Amino acid sequence: MANPVILTVDDDPVVSRAVARDLRRRYGERYRVIRAGSGPEALEALREIKLRGEQVALLLADHRMPGMTGIEFLEAAMDLFPAARRVLLTAYADTDAAIEAINVVDLDHYLLKPWHPPEEKLYPVVDGLLETWAATPDAAMAEIRVVGHRWSAPSFKVRDFLARNLIPYRWLLSDEPEGARLLAAAGATEADVPLVVTDEGKTLISPTQAELAGAVGLTVEPTTDFYDLVVIGGGPAGLGSAVYAASEGLRTILVERRATGGQAGQSSRIENYLGFPDGVSGAQLTDRARRQALKFGAELLSTREVVGLTEAGGARLLRFDDGAEIAAHTVVLATGVSYRVLAAPGASDFTGRGVFYGAVSTEAPSCVDQEVYIVGGANSAGQAAVYFSRYAAKVHLLVRGPDLTASMSRYLIDQIERSDRVVVHTHTEVVGAAGGDHLEQLTLCNSRTGERRTVDTSWLFVFIGAEPRTDWLDGVVTRDPRGFVVTGPDLVVDGKRPPGWSLSRDPYHLETSLPGVFAAGDVRSQSVKRVASAVGEGAMAVSLVHRYLEAQ
Repeated sequence: MANPVILTVDDDPVVSRAVARDLRRRYGERYRVIRAGSGPEALEALREIKLRGEQVALLLADHRMPGMTGIEFLEAAMDLFPAARRVLLTAYADTDAAIEAINVVDLDHYLLKPWHPPEEKLYPVVDGLLETWAATPDAAMAEIRVVGHRWSAPSFKVRDFLARNLIPYRWLLSDEPEGARLLAAAGATEADVPLVVTDEGKTLISPTQAELAGAVGLTVEPTTDFYDLVVIGGGPAGLGSAVYAASEGLRTILVERRATGGQAGQSSRIENYLGFPDGVSGAQLTDRARRQALKFGAELLSTREVVGLTEAGGARLLRFDDGAEIAAHTVVLATGVSYRVLAAPGASDFTGRGVFYGAVSTEAPSCVDQEVYIVGGANSAGQAAVYFSRYAAKVHLLVRGPDLTASMSRYLIDQIERSDRVVVHTHTEVVGAAGGDHLEQLTLCNSRTGERRTVDTSWLFVFIGAEPRTDWLDGVVTRDPRGFVVTGPDLVVDGKRPPGWSLSRDPYHLETSLPGVFAAGDVRSQSVKRVASAVGEGAMAVSLVHRYLEAQ
């Protein structure tokens, strides 16, 4: 395969040649440095590179270009090569534009002109970005192919796993020529799908998540058996804990059973997160946090589920579902919550075949010009409605209550009201689902009038409430009646500490009834269910971990 590409874009020929010269001098042996004189010319070059199946590691664009600015180019280039690192070259007077680009195109860095000497101002920046790009699974697995049936639940699970872990792949139907050729080459049949073929030609037939994770370069085994801190859960709270703990020198491992990001990672756009006035996708925010954690030395363990937690002297022992164990001085529980399963008759038969839980970005392009139904009245449902309205002919938002104001942010309500593609149905519930090899019909009921009606659709996305995944903690830490973990002052009732509490002090604010074990984010009882508060609690938990360790 050809060397990865570094692409520079500048309409000033003198500057363009100078940038390319400095880049070739240091990186020419390992990368192909290509320069373009305009945004459209650069996009055409990227399309050709994409068709050849080659990789782009770095995009460096001048901001002030006629016809298409550097920000506009980088935004368009993200659709072709989302894993490429992005740099804006700008004059001092344009630093406001560079700061804007951090939000609009998830900019990695901006360089001020002049960048000389390059040894001080250019190469250290590019070195770091190229190292980050090379370390991502995206760089190592650029041509993963997945062969499956359109309405196969196992095929959907593979695609969803890859998408949520930000692993690029090509989706091929088993009854199309290329998909059939791959099945034949692997000695498989349509009954064996999903088939996964890595860029190295390795084939996996109906792989487990652990097998798939190992094949695409995710870490599935810890490097040691003892840590200062184990973080369980890779949502905003868990990633926040991992970043702050690792940056402060604690031996940290984050254990995630599926994919980092949690529910927030599935959000098409989060618009009320501090510092991102133009919004940021959950995937972008997750990618940044994951890279930060890895940069500071945290281990991120994928497809491993913790099913047991016990006290072993001064250590906390954690058991995985395969029987393996690791131990740590402290633990942060950041397992978040999961959406409740729709109880309507027939709905469970179509999970992954028309009925989906959460905003499944992999399905959005298939919804073009079709009617989509979404169940839920909170922010996650609102974000999904706005997102799918870009693709679907009509999005029907089904809400049990009289309106959206009880649980949805005002900015989302305003967007929904402005959209002519989103229709809100109040006092409406799904009471039935039917179809053949996939969902074909829903039965809806108006809870006020009792009226029922049947609608034709192949798409239902469910966002109904949230349940903590804490059954495995029964008898280990105190939980409230709904299963959320109780922490801090709430554990002290009538001046009495929780049963079995062995220390002479009260529990710290985020500490559970088991000393040295903390809870952060949505899994914690009485927490604020927002991304920003989850990140804050994750960071706060690390400060309490330090206090706990210093007292031992």
